[in-house]
Amino acid sequence: MLVERRRGFGGLLLTWLLSAIAVFVAAKLVPGVEVDGFGAALAAAAVLGIVNAVVRPILVLLTLPVTILTLGLFLLVVNAACVGLAAKLLPGFQVSGLGPAVLMVIAVTVVSGILSWLFGGDDRKPKD
Repeated sequence: MLVERRRGFGGLLLTWLLSAIAVFVAAKLVPGVEVDGFGAALAAAAVLGIVNAVVRPILVLLTLPVTILTLGLFLLVVNAACVGLAAKLLPGFQVSGLGPAVLMVIAVTVVSGILSWLFGGDDRKPKD
């Protein structure tokens, strides 16, 4: 869901920072989503990363039949559920329902893509 992976600790920090910017910008764009400052956006990006790494694969597996029937669109709901879980875990990050959570997922994806494009994606060099 968030910015492309980069190698090394510096890459991890850059990915975290760009993800936090994406969360902060998306919260400003989507009504019903509140982030109490950039520090809360940093925390939200970290928690979203952990939730996406731990909880999301289980949800994807459990909802696979519905995801197949909807041609993958149900993954928006799964991602929105992950955003909702992160919002429940963090006091400075609030999402008022499923609709704003789905819009948040879309906004974070778009903003992350733009930031990833601007900052060059990952640091792997092309093979000669």
